[in-house]
Amino acid sequence: MSATSGSSMRTPRRRVAGLGSARSGTGHFWLQRVTALANLVLLVITLPIIICVAGEGHGVLVAALRNPLAAVPLLLLLLSVCFHMRIGMQVVIEDYVHSEGTKVLALIANTFFTTAVGFAGAFAILKISFGG
Repeated sequence: MSATSGSSMRTPRRRVAGLGSARSGTGHFWLQRVTALANLVLLVITLPIIICVAGEGHGVLVAALRNPLAAVPLLLLLLSVCFHMRIGMQVVIEDYVHSEGTKVLALIANTFFTTAVGFAGAFAILKISFGG
């Protein structure tokens, strides 16, 4: 078969590759891995803080969070986990919700939920850290 005969030796998969795709699959894959690695590093950093305040009273926790060396890693961990959660749930929604309307609503709800959790946690950490 010649290339000029109108027929092609290309597979159906190859003919449609790239058409209609958001082209974000690889980016999401790597972003998920990077945030997972950041979560792991930040958890190793914050685990001693969490262990030290576990079982202690409110005053010990407040005193620990007033130290920037404790508050900043905890804040970074919270934001990284929330971002990682949003990306992971987005992949699940895109893969398993098939109705377009429901998918869009679920993606919007996912973004609002993870943003609200992140902001609420960040507000709490910052308020305690700054002595509010």
